[in-house]
Amino acid sequence: MRPLLPIVSLVVLSVCNSCGWMPGSAPAPKPEPAPARRPPPQPVVVRDTQLEQRVGRLELRLLEKEAQVEELQARLDDARREVVRAMAKLQSLATRAEAASGMAEAEIALQSLRTSGNPQGVPELGQAAQLLQLATAEFDRQNYGGALYLANQAKDAAAAGQGRVASVERGSLRQGEVPFALPLRLQTVGRANVRAGPGSGFEVSFTLDGGAPLTGFSYLEQRVRITDDSGRAGWVYQNLVGRRQ
Repeated sequence: MRPLLPIVSLVVLSVCNSCGWMPGSAPAPKPEPAPARRPPPQPVVVRDTQLEQRVGRLELRLLEKEAQVEELQARLDDARREVVRAMAKLQSLATRAEAASGMAEAEIALQSLRTSGNPQGVPELGQAAQLLQLATAEFDRQNYGGALYLANQAKDAAAAGQGRVASVERGSLRQGEVPFALPLRLQTVGRANVRAGPGSGFEVSFTLDGGAPLTGFSYLEQRVRITDDSGRAGWVYQNLVGRRQ
């Protein structure tokens, strides 16, 4: 019988050759694992609250200036129509009595604004008073048509001021609240909650659908004090309203 030792030695030697290790040498090193793939870094979004508030205030100021331009343009158009009527020498000129009546109505509206609530800081108060002074000057010049026109403008300004005061009376003027120079014609740009105060912590008074017409009177940070067509008042987030078309 042939000894098995030479055969075992050949097998061991063959295995060692295949793995690169020889008897008496150091153990073969283990292969290093492949490095784990790191996920790409995610961008970090930093919100600047003060910058957002500043942008919101600038947007509101832009709406205010646009409203003033529209108001001035409307008055200019009315003045042009008055000039055309005067140049055409229409026979339907305002009489002294009509001008006096219109001025009296304007005076009553202005006095009502002065005595309603707290009209201090309401820009329509000064506008109405100035228009009424101009109407009086035209009346003294016997320009009764011009006096009546200016008296009607004074009545409109006083009525707008009373609407502003009524809105403020529903909630006292808050610290930092800034009134617009003119009431802004706004509308909701989507479904909007109208709250009892200028913040998300106040309860929702009512909800409006998109396109609902509103009138804006003032703002505090990013909240606008408004009334709707039915006279309901409250505060709405500035991004939820835009200029009425």
